[in-house]
Amino acid sequence: MKPFTKSFVVCFLLLGIVFLSTSFRNVKLPSSPPMGDGVAFLDSLPEGFNGLFASSGKCDQCHGLDPAAIASVDLEGGDINVVDDWRSSMMANSAKDPFWRAKVSHEVLINPAHQSQLETKCTSCHAPLGHFAAFFGGASEYAIVEMAADSIALDGVSCLACHQQSTEQLGDTHSGDLHFVTSQTAFGPFTETLVTPMALASGYTPEFGAHINDAGICAGCHTLITETADLEGNYTGGTFVEQATYHEWLNSSYSTDNITCQQCHLPRLLDQPVVLAAGFDTPPREPFGLHTLAGANTLMLQLMKNNLESLGIAAQVQDFNQTIAATFDMLQQQSIEVEITEEGRTADSLFINIKLTNKAGHKLPSGFPSRKMSVHFQLLDNNGDEIFHSGKFDDDVNYTITGESEPFESHHNIITSENQVQIYEMVMADVNGNETTLLERGDSHLKDNRLAPLGFSTSNPVYDTTMIVGNALSDVDFNHDPLEGSGTDVIHYRVPLNGYDEEISGEVSIYYQSLPPTWMQEIFSASTPEIDSFETMFDMADRSPVLMRNQSFMVEEYVGLNESPESEWGQIFSTSSCIVVLARKNLKLELFDAGGKIILKDDVQEHEQKTYSLSKGTYLVVLNDKWIEKVLVH
Repeated sequence: MKPFTKSFVVCFLLLGIVFLSTSFRNVKLPSSPPMGDGVAFLDSLPEGFNGLFASSGKCDQCHGLDPAAIASVDLEGGDINVVDDWRSSMMANSAKDPFWRAKVSHEVLINPAHQSQLETKCTSCHAPLGHFAAFFGGASEYAIVEMAADSIALDGVSCLACHQQSTEQLGDTHSGDLHFVTSQTAFGPFTETLVTPMALASGYTPEFGAHINDAGICAGCHTLITETADLEGNYTGGTFVEQATYHEWLNSSYSTDNITCQQCHLPRLLDQPVVLAAGFDTPPREPFGLHTLAGANTLMLQLMKNNLESLGIAAQVQDFNQTIAATFDMLQQQSIEVEITEEGRTADSLFINIKLTNKAGHKLPSGFPSRKMSVHFQLLDNNGDEIFHSGKFDDDVNYTITGESEPFESHHNIITSENQVQIYEMVMADVNGNETTLLERGDSHLKDNRLAPLGFSTSNPVYDTTMIVGNALSDVDFNHDPLEGSGTDVIHYRVPLNGYDEEISGEVSIYYQSLPPTWMQEIFSASTPEIDSFETMFDMADRSPVLMRNQSFMVEEYVGLNESPESEWGQIFSTSSCIVVLARKNLKLELFDAGGKIILKDDVQEHEQKTYSLSKGTYLVVLNDKWIEKVLVH
């Protein structure tokens, strides 16, 4: 054994003796002041044991940065230690998240009699190490004030919130119903475990647990079903599906193909064996899961990075920079694909189809109901002047969308006006059917047109928690291409050109907003210390939407009717309220509506033109039982 390694072993033996002699005392901090009033900056992670869990500081001893650059480095020698990757994630800071603190206080302000239930439920996922240790010790509730005074609770979704979960009801629970082993056991993905050093350093015994790579580990917190309260604060007996990311994954081909949450959010280093623990001659193991835990919330990560000291966050700016970069990569490279097709151009109009494909293993966007994804479609003439713009942001301060309807924008299959914009989102309604952002008042969904994942089905057993709601349900292009489960949507733009017949340049941009202004109005209309503190941070933050994808295209000048690809048969095109068929040979025509019901049959003779007056909608034209054309009447 190398001298360097021996010194580490001696160090860890001493650590173990000291650790055991303390009887795993819980480390507490004084009650913290309101967020933003100068909580001391924590340069190190909390140490201690609270009767059920050890804190992340215990794991940091071996699984943090190795100064010798032997353990937890990639093939190029770059540091990939799990603790430093985790410490700047939303998971690590879930209990310190100032928006979450503000939202809990908002819900309590509206229904103060529900404070105990609300805070107990919310801390089960945002502060699990404090919450479940308290219940393990006999408590029947767990309040924010208790969490704020407990350093281990403030560790957020810490290491053992995942690595101490048992297999009991794995994947079958929701809403913070987590199950842990009560022994000091840490489950990991490798069969070869280093028992003695870990036990001496932390008091924990490592054990192989295949379930640590099971998506069911995420189920208990990433599906949230709440109890509904009416406007007077009375529970109705009803429930509301606020978040269902795990169920969305179940209702996808990712589930059947066993592509789990961990494979995206803890990406694997394949063919790169890694020494896991600092100070020990351990055999390198693979695959190693990077603990970046990137999602989509760049706004909150940047906000927290700018308020490290006041939020008491135990991470450095460089840690956040890496997590933010990984989050941008997740949004911009791993979430969505865009395909642009020119369907045709007439003397009066341009017909463009935008096909979006969801690359995530759940709905897009997913998670907290404020999330919004919007499609921005712009056309310019050959002088650079704007011809058409659907989805323009009104300014660079609030980033509201011009033309967005109140209280929400309906889903569109066809867009013909700048005042129409495609927004993918979930919208909540209270017991009176009015839009609300108060979580406890959630009673039903007014809209849910978030892009479905590949393989999504309305016949899936969990469809009741992942339903499509609103106009998207009757959109023949939504999650159908042509069969159900495509994970796609096609938006048909029908743009009036007002006589302009020269070259056109176009651009499609997809934007993501985690806390859009239309969603923040209700919370900022109230005042609590937590809301006021968060609003100050929010006003100082960069709230610009994240550009997920941007794609340009060109349209040639108009020189006459654009013929369809099957030009030897003839041509089909639509105008206002009708479909026109130009035949180049004798045709037998059948016309079907979007539901597959036949509307008419007709014969069109060679060189004949026929016009069929129809109501607005999508139709299928079948010629001679061979040529099938989808046509939209606007």
